[in-house]
Order: sequence, then structure tokens, then C-alpha cells
Amino acid sequence: MDETRLQGLAERLDDAVQSVSLVSQLTLSGPLDLAAAYRVQRLGIGLRAARGDRLIGMKMGLTSRAKMAQVGVHEPIYAHLTETMRVADGAVLVCDEMGHPRAEPEVAFLLGEDLSGPTDAAGAMKAVTGLAAAIEVIDSRYRDFKFALADVVADNASSCRFAIGEWVAPQSLAEGPGLANLDVQLVIDGEVAHAASTAAILGDPAESLAFLANMLADVGESLKVGMVVLAGAATPAVHLQPGMKVTAHVEKLGSVGFSVA
Repeated sequence: MDETRLQGLAERLDDAVQSVSLVSQLTLSGPLDLAAAYRVQRLGIGLRAARGDRLIGMKMGLTSRAKMAQVGVHEPIYAHLTETMRVADGAVLVCDEMGHPRAEPEVAFLLGEDLSGPTDAAGAMKAVTGLAAAIEVIDSRYRDFKFALADVVADNASSCRFAIGEWVAPQSLAEGPGLANLDVQLVIDGEVAHAASTAAILGDPAESLAFLANMLADVGESLKVGMVVLAGAATPAVHLQPGMKVTAHVEKLGSVGFSVA
């Protein structure tokens, strides 16, 4: 696919991010397959890097098998996380700085060494030096929150902000089911909005980490030491409104939260 066109699509989405504006679906203006959509995604991250924003990790999306079946795909998608997306635990997020933000509870990994595919869940966990509760804020750049899969991938999988709680050593989960069946709660203003298990994330968040490493290996890339990885949503997302207090609790991993203004 024409590189000039893909660069133009990346610039269109990048402008929307910077101006907090919404655009039409890219797929309405011409064909866009997944490979091209990932190219647009990487070009967009390149534009951020040129402004001094730094790549600090990656995330997985569509990690629910039910959700994959619903949208007609057979594997998750991935996206990039940059320094300006990260907010501190307890921070205040301003709704006017986002379009139509939604929050999801997740599990975060901190890599203590490089991780390359092919690998499996056990192999991927050997590279992990920390685990934490996390919240991802997704915020599509498309009008009316309407998009096709390629649109989502090009839009860096709707990545917007993320917050991570205190890191816990993986060894603390050595007994029991590990990460495979931990309780997860998304709490809004002190009330549980959604509850689930980490099993909703590909059966085990460690499987999601391995899946990411393997997908990157297919395109000659890998995860680097010091990167953070978000494993994917454990519950449905909640649309954020000013005045909300949002907290995610993950059994054995603790909590993380922020307020919305």
C-alpha cells in the first residue's frame, strides 16, 4: 500500500490526538488491511517520538475470546504506550483533554529482561520482574465511537492514558493459580461497576504477554527490558464523566485509581 497515503493517515490521527478532535473512519476513504493499519500505527508513534515522546511499553487489546468472536477475529491486537500516556496513581484526569474516554481494569507487567518470541506463558513470565493492578483509559479518535478493526489498529488501539499501581514481585504468586484466576473489580465512586476474573484475559494474563511477544516476533520485533505491558481488559469499560473516582482492584496485586474532572 502507498506509503505516502499511510503517512497521511497517521498524520490525520496524530492531529486528532493533539487537538482533541474527532475524525471519520479511515476505512471509509479507502481500503486498509491489518498490515497497513499496523504501519499507520507505527508511523503515528514515530510522529510522537519526533516530538520527544518516548516509547515505554505496549498493550494488548481484544484479549477476551468472546470479544474476538464477536468482532470476527482470531487473535488479539496490540498497540504502543508512550511516556505522555502514563498518569500517576491518584492523579486527576481532565475529560476536556479527551474525546469519549472509557476506563478498563487490567494487569500490568514490568519486564526485567528482553522478551522475544516464540515463547509460551511460562517462558514469558521468566522475563517479568513486577506485576501490578492497572487501569487503561481508551479514547477512540473516531466520531460517534464507530470504527472497523483496521481503524482501531491504526488508531493505536484507542490508547489514551494508563495508570499503574505499586509493583508486586511475581514470586509472591508462586503458590496457588498464579495469575490465572484472580478477582478483578472496577469501582466507580465506591461502588463495584464490574467484577470479573483475570481468566477473562485469554484464560491467563501471562498468555497475553506471550501472545504479544509472538506477534511481535512475526514482524521482527521484541519487547525490551524496562518496558511495561498491559495484558488487556478484564471487564467491560466504563464511560468516564467529570466527578467520578475510578479504582481498579486486582486480587494479590493491589489497587490503582484516579479522579475525573
